[in-house]
Amino acid sequence: MRTPIIAGNWKMNKTASEARAFFSEFIKLIKDVKDIEIIIAPPFTALSAANDAVKDTIIKISVQDMFWEEKGAFTGEVSPIMIKDAGCSHCIIGHSERRQYFGDTDEAVNKKIKAALKFGLVPIFCIGENLKEREAHKTMKVIETQLQGGLTGLSENDMDKIILAYEPVWAIGTGKTATPAQAQEVHKFIRDYIRKKSGDKIADGMRILYGGSVTPENINGLMAEDDIDGALVGGASLKPDSFAGIARFA
Repeated sequence: MRTPIIAGNWKMNKTASEARAFFSEFIKLIKDVKDIEIIIAPPFTALSAANDAVKDTIIKISVQDMFWEEKGAFTGEVSPIMIKDAGCSHCIIGHSERRQYFGDTDEAVNKKIKAALKFGLVPIFCIGENLKEREAHKTMKVIETQLQGGLTGLSENDMDKIILAYEPVWAIGTGKTATPAQAQEVHKFIRDYIRKKSGDKIADGMRILYGGSVTPENINGLMAEDDIDGALVGGASLKPDSFAGIARFA
């Protein structure tokens, strides 16, 4: 059985003091939550405060992005070594906003995934189509292309450590959510792709998250689907009560 994951991506929100206030309340709200993984990705400036706050809890801290080089003349970038040193265990890679606003290509995503794995970070590898692509019935082609590009050259051992996140771009921050049936269709396609690439064991064990306007009201319907193993939550992860409501779906 795959352990569900509820992950929160704070994006460019919350100072260190705001992060401390969030965790002070959130930890109380999820004190009796069991049998799931909870991951939160604060901005870089709040990582220290977040890691201090979640000690001795089930919460793990992720970063929202990273560079693939270990060190060097890369002004403004953060390396996997620095991320590990900051106490983080996970890294979001390939988020649609990184692709859209900062030019992350499938090749760059692949380099970041390999670097994360090399230094013991768990990649949360994001894929998804935009509205134009969905309306043109190109969803599966886009997903396949992103999977091929991001997973190139990875071993079976590498594949076993990756978390995938399907985020339809048209549903991120828009209030629109793919129906459970729409999300399940893509999640099944993703799992079938992994099955062909890496075999039954890897495919059956891989957690695939759904992201795109997830709320306490729609999480149960999404999680009832066979191939949806959790959620990557944006806006609703910024408020302790709403994110706790999602984490308590079970």
